Amino acid sequence: MSLTAPDRTGAAAGRPAVPVPAVSYALIALNTLVFLLGPAAGLNPLYGTGQARVCAEQRYEQRWGAVPAELLAGRPLTSAQLAQAPDPVPGCPAAPTPGKHPALSVLTGLFLHAGWLHLLGNLLFLHVFGPTVEQRLGRARFALFYLAAGSLATYGFALAEAHSPDSTRVLIGASGAISAVLGAYLRLHPRARVTTLVPLLLFLPLRFPAWLVLGLWFALQWWSVHSAGPGVAYLVHVIGFSAGFLYACTVVGHPPRRPG
Repeated sequence: MSLTAPDRTGAAAGRPAVPVPAVSYALIALNTLVFLLGPAAGLNPLYGTGQARVCAEQRYEQRWGAVPAELLAGRPLTSAQLAQAPDPVPGCPAAPTPGKHPALSVLTGLFLHAGWLHLLGNLLFLHVFGPTVEQRLGRARFALFYLAAGSLATYGFALAEAHSPDSTRVLIGASGAISAVLGAYLRLHPRARVTTLVPLLLFLPLRFPAWLVLGLWFALQWWSVHSAGPGVAYLVHVIGFSAGFLYACTVVGHPPRRPG
């Protein structure tokens, strides 16, 4: 089931014009810019081509991405730890990152993506659900909510993987923060209609309530935590979504905030 757009009404229905979701658009632009300038996009000649670019991408993610073992220890992985860790890319051994601040990498890692599908998938959800949540929270509070929820999801994943071999693997992507946006949307607008493309029905566009679409999405993430193999940190999605839903519970019943 592929998401397309929720049902929104505004000035055309005789209501006040909806403010421009400046924070949502800025986050989309920043994520896109960071990706295009980095090695994963394959467009920056500074990172070379072929295997050289692949190794550059691995070093780039190691430098700016969040590593659970680093977050829990408060310092970068040592050469000895990196030597024992499996190489994320064959032929590209991980190199030490002196001067790296693990706490800062929680934020920088939110703006890194492993490929075009990773980036576009995340930004689609942010584009569809972010503006509505931003309108309800207000721009400043939405920005803080996004960064705080993404950081919480990353640290939660680090704690869960503390004694796992994956604790030395790099975690990147905005999924934790965007999952929080989905959770908040579900709590704030559970009955809003969401248009989806259903593959089993030849991608026929159908409209469902948000509680069904996002509820099924969350159930899939929860199931994947226990059944899927390595590669996608589904637990980050679960933590972020839960955090966003619980935070939205504190604003239900309060009038929408003004932008700013």
